Amino acid sequence: MLGIIIGVASVIAMLAIGQGSKKSIQDQMSSMGSNLVFIMPASQQRGGVMMGNTSSQTLKLSDVEAIQKDCPNITAVSPEVRSSGQAVFGNKNWPTSLYGGNELYLGIKKLEVESGRIFTEREIKSLAKVCLIGKTVVDNIFTDGTDPIGQTIRFKNIPMKIIGILSEKGQNSFGQDQDDLLIAPYTTVQRRFLAIDYITGIYTSAISEDKTEDAINELTAVMRKQHKLAENEEDDFRVMSQSELVSTFTSISDILTTLLGAIAGISLLVGGIGIMNIMYVSVTERTREIGLRMSIGGKGRDILMQFLIESTMLSVSGGVIGILFGYMLSALVGSLMGWPVVIMTESVVLSFLVCSVIGIFFGWYPARKAANLNPIDALRYE
Repeated sequence: MLGIIIGVASVIAMLAIGQGSKKSIQDQMSSMGSNLVFIMPASQQRGGVMMGNTSSQTLKLSDVEAIQKDCPNITAVSPEVRSSGQAVFGNKNWPTSLYGGNELYLGIKKLEVESGRIFTEREIKSLAKVCLIGKTVVDNIFTDGTDPIGQTIRFKNIPMKIIGILSEKGQNSFGQDQDDLLIAPYTTVQRRFLAIDYITGIYTSAISEDKTEDAINELTAVMRKQHKLAENEEDDFRVMSQSELVSTFTSISDILTTLLGAIAGISLLVGGIGIMNIMYVSVTERTREIGLRMSIGGKGRDILMQFLIESTMLSVSGGVIGILFGYMLSALVGSLMGWPVVIMTESVVLSFLVCSVIGIFFGWYPARKAANLNPIDALRYE
């Protein structure tokens, strides 16, 4: 029974951890918008050397304008540029990332302003040195409790006025802090910080999740037309959707969950072998009892059912206790480790059914041995 208890509890706990991780990934990525579609530059080859996509200069502001004009399934579009450096206020500094977008950028990426305001279209056109600041940056450079709104920080030695504080989002499924950032007008980041005339990404929102595929097709067609690509030429950009990423990571999570369940299932197999061994020993020890039962009219099928019921009861009892321990172990892991756990009804039912099958399968051989004993030889057994 102990082997079955450990096996069932392990299967339930492992699958609960796997499903919890899967749900956490889905929730985190869906929080960025299930209808999010973004365009990134593809890797390019220069002089026989494959360059990373970060060095690509294929995306332009004209692409954004074309998308706004020719993509009816897109409701919002924003360019994106990125830079990294130190945010400095007084004698405090913090390494962080600066993201540049337009006035629709926050809505597309499901970011909210807790206090203050977002920059205006006028500030975008004038390359205004204003920014919104994430909670992590606030906590690390405004340690004296100063209200950040209206304060001026320096990023790469350029002063920027804080006009808003972003609502807290916490870490995503990959451990990345979503509050460790600054957001400014893309023109400011593009010209004042990076001195470039291209953009590093384009973020868009489809009309709905159902229209995501249509939006991707429209974006691909518009981008190929903008970049004057012939039919036989490969795209110099990549169009990806949030739902596509969710599907990819979900499939990976499913594989890992299956692997965890298979490893835990080995414990169930070992428990079943233990039941077979115990029942085999029980048959040997109770040979005289079996002979006595058969001598007063007990048939082989009666003896077979007796030992089968015993092995099944051992297995099922262990399964019930194992299910209780599985729930307790899952709750313990969730509270101590801070991991999300989702106990599936299917895993509980499957574990219970496997226990019953194991009890019958591994109890059958010893039961059959007992049923085939000769009554005379069994009575003489010492």
